[in-house]
Amino acid sequence: MTKKLKKRSHSFLVMLLFLSGCLSAKAQLSLSGQLRTRTEYRDGLGTLPSKTSDPAFFTSQRTRLIFHYKSSRLIFHTSVQDIRVWGQDASTISNNDGNRLSVHEAWAELVLANKSDSSFRKPGVDYFGVKIGRQELLYDDSRLLGNLDWLQQARRHDAIVFKLLNKGWQFDLGAAFNQNTDAFNYNGTYYTPANVSPYVKDSKGNLAPTPSGLIPLTNPSGWSIKSGVPALQAAPSTNGLYQDYKALQFLYVARTFHAIHVTGLMLADHFGKYSTDSIRNISGTDTGYIYGRHFNQHGVNSRVTAGILLNSFLNKQKSLSFIAGYYYQTGKDRDGLSLDAFTTTLSVSFAQKLFSYTAGWDYVSGNDAFSSSKTNHRFDPLYGTPHKFWGYMDYFYVGTGSPVGGLSNPYFKIKYGSINKRWVAGIDYHYFGLAQDQKDLNGNPIKKYLGSEADLVTNYSLSKVAGLEWGFCVMAASGSMEYAKGLAPGSSKLTGVWTYLMLTLKPEFFSKEK
Repeated sequence: MTKKLKKRSHSFLVMLLFLSGCLSAKAQLSLSGQLRTRTEYRDGLGTLPSKTSDPAFFTSQRTRLIFHYKSSRLIFHTSVQDIRVWGQDASTISNNDGNRLSVHEAWAELVLANKSDSSFRKPGVDYFGVKIGRQELLYDDSRLLGNLDWLQQARRHDAIVFKLLNKGWQFDLGAAFNQNTDAFNYNGTYYTPANVSPYVKDSKGNLAPTPSGLIPLTNPSGWSIKSGVPALQAAPSTNGLYQDYKALQFLYVARTFHAIHVTGLMLADHFGKYSTDSIRNISGTDTGYIYGRHFNQHGVNSRVTAGILLNSFLNKQKSLSFIAGYYYQTGKDRDGLSLDAFTTTLSVSFAQKLFSYTAGWDYVSGNDAFSSSKTNHRFDPLYGTPHKFWGYMDYFYVGTGSPVGGLSNPYFKIKYGSINKRWVAGIDYHYFGLAQDQKDLNGNPIKKYLGSEADLVTNYSLSKVAGLEWGFCVMAASGSMEYAKGLAPGSSKLTGVWTYLMLTLKPEFFSKEK
């Protein structure tokens, strides 16, 4: 730990001790932590392994320090985390290489009205508060807005959210506006929507500083430069992969009617317009070019997503339930194309004693390779948690890409929980197929069936603060999966295997309430 980091840690503890002595009559104060290590064996996670590749084996770690304060008028929460792979630092005496210390959450919620608190005099609503700062946006089943907690770094937003509860209704209205810097000499609101390396190689292979405002077209999963001309190898993935939004607004509404819980979401996200650019770089006797997207254009491409989700029990015993949802996207995608896309979900669950069974079907629209339409029909599942829905091996709608033809995913899940609830095990089966027709390199249609995935996951609670999770997953793919993932036909193994062991520790160091 550096001297600077030690000094900040000491200051944080002094502040904590000071606040603990100044608690109001109804205040709560806690300091907790999390240490999560995950050891993985990868031979086909996220995409098919090539026939010449060897499996990967490593351990990653997330360490968090969480401070939470709550009074009748204010809620304050911070979460500082360090993300790293064991051995990521190039030496044992320097932390300049792999350090991933960052602020995951830092928000405060100002309580303006609360009927359950007698200190508020005749509030007009049950609850009204304003939450501002870096925070997780977590709604419903995390399909479109989730914290993506499976990733060690997780997902968060810099936003403000107005929260209203009244007579059984819930309304959350949120907004965000992103900018790169607050420098005095920075004019306008142009936004470079990705963190890029400070250095990049030009078309001649020479290392050069990355031009300001430019995202180089050197993403190995999507771009290549052939004969000095940038070429697109695979279609872009969801927007969390390499392009953040410039601005975002959303309205979330929820209400329970008898036995049916109904939620609605309307979200607009806006992406900065760009121009394709080439910048000359002279290195010695070489003259090369850096190709990329230059985000220096006026205006934004605005996309709107709206839909509804229903949850309900189907019998009095509450052993039979269903979930149904529909979401539609329109406007412009981040590249400026007209957008007309949708997704649906439907599942039925039955629980009996220690077992539960779920059968469902998710459909995510895509583009038909034989259509001449210039409208984009690929639905983007926004800022959710794909790991939860489309297989634990993360082949779809994450940083590994998403199929141009969309996805059709019938699935079946079985879950077992022991009597003492310390041990839980589940087996999931996914059938993956294309939603729309695609073609091979010769222009012939390919089979829609992409492959099947089986996931076995077990959780065991060692104590109140410690838990173990083990998973073993297998992907049995067809040749069509290579086309869906942008891989050369015949270059991949069609069977992928992944297993992991994860230890999670959640100690509570300090807790005080008055």
